[in-house]
Formats: sequence, structure tokens, C-alpha cells
Amino acid sequence: MTLRTALAVPLAGLFLVVAAQAQETATPPSPPQLAPYDAGLVRLSEILGATHYLRQLCGAGEGTLWRDQMQGLIDAEQADSTRVARLTDAFNRGYESFEAVYRSCTPAASLAVDRYVQEGARIARDIAARYGREE
Repeated sequence: MTLRTALAVPLAGLFLVVAAQAQETATPPSPPQLAPYDAGLVRLSEILGATHYLRQLCGAGEGTLWRDQMQGLIDAEQADSTRVARLTDAFNRGYESFEAVYRSCTPAASLAVDRYVQEGARIARDIAARYGREE
């Protein structure tokens, strides 16, 4: 099992836990306001998009795992159409930014996905620690 594979499963689950916990503890924002963790979720969405492209490109054989995690994030957030659009745009931006540059799996692509998985895990932990509900 590679480091990326070992990190992918717990990281994917952590994304969903973070989104669910943040939603449960945050007061729904009024339309012009953003939740205090929105910037983190937007970045996380971008990372999910990039990871979806790069893992597919490098033959991880995960199918729609990262896209499904993105959908889980949106579902857990119970996001309105504006937030769904913002998160979806970020996912697509992450995907398309690497699609425009990488046509094959290179050492740089592998390194990028490793770094994104680490960054995504850090963001998820930070959001959970700061906005997650206490049991």
C-alpha cells in the first residue's frame, strides 16, 4: 500500500466528518455573510478537484472517490445554491488547473498530489478543531 493510498481513505472520511461537524455547530449565515470556515471549505474543494484529476492521471484506480467526497462535503454542508456554486467552482478550478498542465503522471504530479493530500488533511483537522462540536 502506498502512502497516498494509505492517506486517501482516512483523509476522505475526515473531509466528511469535518463538514458534518462544522455544519452542526455553525449558525446558518445570512445570504451576504459567509460561514467563518468557508475559506477553508473552498480551498478543500479545490484540493479535492486537483486530487481527483491527479490520482486518476497517476492510475490510482479510485474511480469517483474524490468527486464523491466533494458531493459528501456539499451534502453535509446542506449548502444553498450560492455556496454549492462556490464550492463546485473551486473543485472544478482545482481539477482544470492540473488538467491544463499534466497529460501524464510525472514525478512532479505525484509530488503535487502528496502535498495536496497533506494540505487537505491539515485544513480538515483545523476546521474540525476550531468549529467541530464537542462530544
